[in-house]
Amino acid sequence: MKFKTGDKVIVIAGKEKGNTGRISKVLRKDNKVIVDGLNLVKKHLKPNANNQTGGIVSVEAPIDASNVMFVDEKTNKRTRKRPVSKNSEAKKSAPKKAKTKED
Repeated sequence: MKFKTGDKVIVIAGKEKGNTGRISKVLRKDNKVIVDGLNLVKKHLKPNANNQTGGIVSVEAPIDASNVMFVDEKTNKRTRKRPVSKNSEAKKSAPKKAKTKED
């Protein structure tokens, strides 16, 4: 799987289509990702020692990895490949200084 925690993605299929967010967890075994604030479902909790009242809470459900794509930070459009950060671009494009006999 090409996704990592912290990547900015856009949902391209399903009920959350068109929404963007950051990946909070990657489930490699199931080929799914959990995106912050997207694909919320209601979960019923029974009262226990930690949660005295119980009740209904909203939690983020996994989205299949095939239904999300990377978002380019500069253009804000979706892309197939992980966007390259400024630091790695600068290292690649920086011209190397040629050695001369005078140096």
